Amino acid sequence: MTTVYWFCLGGGVAMAVLLVVLGDLLEAAMDALDGALEALDVGGAFDPLSGVFGVTLFGGAGLVLDAYTDLARAPEVVIAAAVGLAAAVLLHTVYVKPMKASENSTGFSVQEYAGKVGELTTGVPASGFGEVVVRMGASTTFQTAASFSGSPIPSGTAVVVVEVGPDGVLRVAPLDTDDVAGPDVAAAPPRLQTRA
Repeated sequence: MTTVYWFCLGGGVAMAVLLVVLGDLLEAAMDALDGALEALDVGGAFDPLSGVFGVTLFGGAGLVLDAYTDLARAPEVVIAAAVGLAAAVLLHTVYVKPMKASENSTGFSVQEYAGKVGELTTGVPASGFGEVVVRMGASTTFQTAASFSGSPIPSGTAVVVVEVGPDGVLRVAPLDTDDVAGPDVAAAPPRLQTRA
């Protein structure tokens, strides 16, 4: 059984060294393994990092128990397995699960532009396209814009995105800022300009 313990301990240490040295290359392989494990639908209860950590500690605990105790083989293996399993569960609960929960995305759908306020950086001709700058969260994006009503809109005009076309072009209309108090136009609810 000592050989199995050494194999588990050595394999875990070798995997840790490889992850440090070749982390970017092995990350794709670990992600593939993680995806394969997700197919088993274990509800996120297992991940490769925790598994490798548990196997490594199983090997280390087994070697310590084998060298410093007079336990029979079966209790020795059970205790080493319990140490490895507890370590894997602890790592998963304390580190991996909170890290996965803290992951967030800065991505957004083009459909989320509807109702947003922006400013034309390039004027929109009556039957053509211009460019509008719109803030989405912490990002500033430049998008292709077309006039919602079909009338030209000059550069520098504050606009509201009325709809997003199937081609991804933002259909915009001038924003009426007559009744907006203060310099922050985006804080006020947008109102479409109805006069020509």
